[in-house]
Amino acid sequence: MKAAAQFSRDAEVESTNEATVSPLVNREEKEIVRKKILDSQYKCFEKMNRDPPYNKSGLHCSRNWDGWLCWDDTPAGTYTSQNCPNYFDDFDPTEKATKYCGEDGQWFRHPDTNRTWSNYTLCNENTQAKLKSAYILFYMAIVGHALSIASLLISLAIFFYFRSLSCQRITLHKNLFCSYVLNSALTIIYLVGVVNNPDLVARNPVGCKVLHFFHMYMLGCNYFWMLCEGIYLHTLIVVAVFAEEQHLHWYYLLGWGESSALFPVSSFCIPCILKDQFFCWMSVDTHLLYAVHGPIVAALLVNLFFLLNIIRVLVTKLRDTHRAESNMYMKAVRATLILVPLLGIQFVIFPWRPENRLAGEVYEYIMHILMHYQGLLVATIFCFFNGEVQAALKRQWMQYKTQWGQRRKDHCSMRSTSYTATSITEVPAFIYHHDCNTEHLNGRLTTEGEQRSHGNVQPGTSR
Repeated sequence: MKAAAQFSRDAEVESTNEATVSPLVNREEKEIVRKKILDSQYKCFEKMNRDPPYNKSGLHCSRNWDGWLCWDDTPAGTYTSQNCPNYFDDFDPTEKATKYCGEDGQWFRHPDTNRTWSNYTLCNENTQAKLKSAYILFYMAIVGHALSIASLLISLAIFFYFRSLSCQRITLHKNLFCSYVLNSALTIIYLVGVVNNPDLVARNPVGCKVLHFFHMYMLGCNYFWMLCEGIYLHTLIVVAVFAEEQHLHWYYLLGWGESSALFPVSSFCIPCILKDQFFCWMSVDTHLLYAVHGPIVAALLVNLFFLLNIIRVLVTKLRDTHRAESNMYMKAVRATLILVPLLGIQFVIFPWRPENRLAGEVYEYIMHILMHYQGLLVATIFCFFNGEVQAALKRQWMQYKTQWGQRRKDHCSMRSTSYTATSITEVPAFIYHHDCNTEHLNGRLTTEGEQRSHGNVQPGTSR
């Protein structure tokens, strides 16, 4: 322990000389950084004592703690590298720090200080560009979930409004859409309230852990409701041979129940509670995430098997019977089959993030689109591109146009009748008086004219 203490003091003295200069931080942050460095230093010392001696031939540089990172025995004339530390805000842990072992079996010394030197320049070289990219991805996620919520709510309104669309398959669609709405809403709250609030994360309150639990629970529900869609179609087409009715309570149990999504999430959260080492349970550097992602991948694989089997059966039926009902089910299967790889691809390609910086940025954008625009994709394929929904909307639109045209015609007719009646009632009285006099004079003049023609009566004389 004395050797360990002496090593710790020596490393603390030389840490700022061996590595690059530490960024400016306030007292609290500096204390947190100091604790992280001391913890890493202690683990490095334990590792150096635990690892066996170097047993390869040739010169080598001895294992070393440089003040920030622990370096293993390295053959002479080679570079060694590892991820940058996460002590400082402007350090990117995905970048690499390097150290060179000279041909003489000695670590490289900086010519200015003549001290062993590790290269940490890449750790904060692209920090500003990556920060800008992180903000873009952050707002992309929020916009994606907002668009998903809007499109899903419109789709739910369509499904609930049109009674002609009421069937068991649409009921499953409604539950799937509800799970995506809840997941998107919780994701927006989580991104804005937790991820964007480092002070809250540092306090590590119970509320953010509860939010994280339900967020991961709804994530599981999304994929298990997709599994329910596949099971329903498989039962309907392969098992029940076009039977119409199924008992949906089993689907509710699988999609929302504890047996599907809640158990994997609990198996992730309980160890986090026991260890309590992750602030708001936000760490991605843990194998406990497989407790959530593992069942999701399993559900996607089972769903893919069901859908491939459904397609096999439908192709056989179409070739033998050419039934129109088979065509209808084939469209539903095609929509679900498109979604399965799209909604699960991120769990397949996630471990293989490219090392290249540009390729890594492209990877991040693709992943964000696949992960945060899922609700919009689901609503588009299952609702807006659905032939039954389009037909119902067209019927409603034609009915509305007919009613609107009839209403306009009735309104114009009523206006014409009202105008005629108003015109008659509003004629001035002197017109009627003039007409009466004219009629009287015309009658008188006619009588006198007749008398002149028959009796040559002088005007003004009477007989």
